[in-house]
Amino acid sequence: MNNTTLYYRQGASDKVYQARIEPQGNGYVVVYAYGRRGSTLSTGSKTQTPVDLEKAKAIFDKLIQEKQAKGYTPGEDGTPYQHTDKESQNAGIHCQLLNPVEEAQVEQLINDPDFWMQEKFDGKRLLIRKEGPVITGINRLGLTVALPQPLVDDALRCAEDFLMDGEVIGEIFHAFDLLAVNGKDLRGEWFHRRSGRLYKLLSDFEHPSIRRVLTACTPEEKREIFDQLKARSAEGVVLKGAKALYTAGRPNTGGSQLKYKFCETASFIVTKVNAKRSVSLALFTGDKAVNAGNVTIPPNHELPQAGQVVEVRFLYAFPESGSIYQPVYLGVRDDIAAEECTTGQLKYKAA
Repeated sequence: MNNTTLYYRQGASDKVYQARIEPQGNGYVVVYAYGRRGSTLSTGSKTQTPVDLEKAKAIFDKLIQEKQAKGYTPGEDGTPYQHTDKESQNAGIHCQLLNPVEEAQVEQLINDPDFWMQEKFDGKRLLIRKEGPVITGINRLGLTVALPQPLVDDALRCAEDFLMDGEVIGEIFHAFDLLAVNGKDLRGEWFHRRSGRLYKLLSDFEHPSIRRVLTACTPEEKREIFDQLKARSAEGVVLKGAKALYTAGRPNTGGSQLKYKFCETASFIVTKVNAKRSVSLALFTGDKAVNAGNVTIPPNHELPQAGQVVEVRFLYAFPESGSIYQPVYLGVRDDIAAEECTTGQLKYKAA
């Protein structure tokens, strides 16, 4: 079946585009995946319903010609993605979301033996579910999504069924929690027990694309990891109560699982595409959308469109205008709802 990987490299741009014809039902579909090389690719389909093979080949050939006309060239070393006709369906499973804390509270939690620490990764939240031979990716919104094929291959090596929580960066899944195993729901068990079950599960099979996130338990271990991560400008840390249960959604305040970022990032709504590869940003305060400034889109990223949610790193926000200072564009976030883009994410410049 037709399967092509294309690349675009020019200046700072390093992008990949994959297209493939797959059988589905009594016909065929043309699916694709695209994004920055080494990142988690966005996926989609050029055929809303299955078509006959001749039509699928015509759609596929036209797609490849359009991309090559834009400067993409063929290659063979791309990471294939598993596609499914259940993409974007609601899986009925939602992840637990964490509230942020200030560094002063982090210091208290480092010395608290009842809290454990893990690294916070700068990736996309993902749950992986294995049910026999069926491997399903579930994003932050609870929707089923395509998975890099190496993750599918790794999951299939496991003799047990599971539901695993983590973050994906490129084709590497950083696993930090185990929510179910062999049909048994573990979300009502304490975190330290779930952590032990995750360690045991991953010890029983080969999984080069699934990496267990190391967990620090003692104050000495937590201090060492915190200082190391901060020194190398990592994303941040997560602090979890050893006896914390796994509860979907985000508490109104606080909680038994908390996060601290070493740098400020937030999700914004794109309101307008400006000249010179810049877009205008907005955030909600209550039901009202307010301006949050602009950000330049680097040449190795596709221009986002109005209405899309994007992730931006920044130094701080100005309290008078609400605009962010020294913004750096990180990419589109198709796993975050627009209503989550609120001014509550911002850290403001001190008076």
